Amino acid sequence: MTTDRSDQDQPPKDQAVERLPEDRNWIATIGLGRRQLLAGGAFAAGFAAACRPVASSAVQTPGDGLTEEAVSIPASDGFAMPAFVARPAGGKAAPVIVVVHEIFGVHEWIRDMCRRFAKAGYYAIAPDLFARHGDATKIADIKQLVGTIVSKVPDAQVLTDIDTTYAWAGRHGGNAKKRGITGFCWGGRITWLYAAHSAQLNAGVAFYGRLVSDKTALQPLSAIEEVGKLKAPVLGQYGELDKGIPLADVEAMRAALKKAGKSPPDMITVHAGADHGFMADYRPSYNEAAAKAAWDATLGWFATYVKR
Repeated sequence: MTTDRSDQDQPPKDQAVERLPEDRNWIATIGLGRRQLLAGGAFAAGFAAACRPVASSAVQTPGDGLTEEAVSIPASDGFAMPAFVARPAGGKAAPVIVVVHEIFGVHEWIRDMCRRFAKAGYYAIAPDLFARHGDATKIADIKQLVGTIVSKVPDAQVLTDIDTTYAWAGRHGGNAKKRGITGFCWGGRITWLYAAHSAQLNAGVAFYGRLVSDKTALQPLSAIEEVGKLKAPVLGQYGELDKGIPLADVEAMRAALKKAGKSPPDMITVHAGADHGFMADYRPSYNEAAAKAAWDATLGWFATYVKR
């Protein structure tokens, strides 16, 4: 874990920082080593096309004691947005955690993350925020995936869809007065943005989400520029070796949080020896030690700010 060097108050100049583009960053973490085995059967079939073959380290959380369902959420524009829900069976309404997917959509690993949160006592829901633009789980080529779906999704639409997801969960068995959000890669950036958007959010945990983004007409927001608007505490979890989110960006974010008076409680942890996607146990980028530490910290963060 790196130390907090947030005394640096100025973000790095973009031209001085090398960032691997998101599609290339994922491609760089795909290849399976010769010693790795593959998970098979129906479990592996639930992964996105771009996520195959699937590493044998992939976790399959049992569903005993849980209620799981695929649902449809009426969005503000009338679109029927697919989502996956996992929650404790029976009992009182649990706090709601929105799980924001990677660029690969709501595939088996995202569903399993929902199960893990449900096992920890949360109502976990993963809306398919790409669904209007296509099925990300069916596209094997990452460059095509980014070009035809990911780049087409407006920030404003995503934030509104998450608002709608919480409201829907509150009407369907969740305690929407207690709200957490987490996301991975693409979803990590969205976690930061949503914490700046919603006054009803209690806390967020952002996994290796971009801090400095190339802006477009549809995606004009950059997390580092939104820190002054943060309305809920966010824990950022990053990998020391991530070439798409260099440590210079992380240090600049820390400095920005400190300058805005947001840190504490907002904080960023950098996991030593971990690369982009270190939580993704279905891929070679998985780092068991970092993933365990990050998961424990995530549950602790939500216990402090969401469950209380």
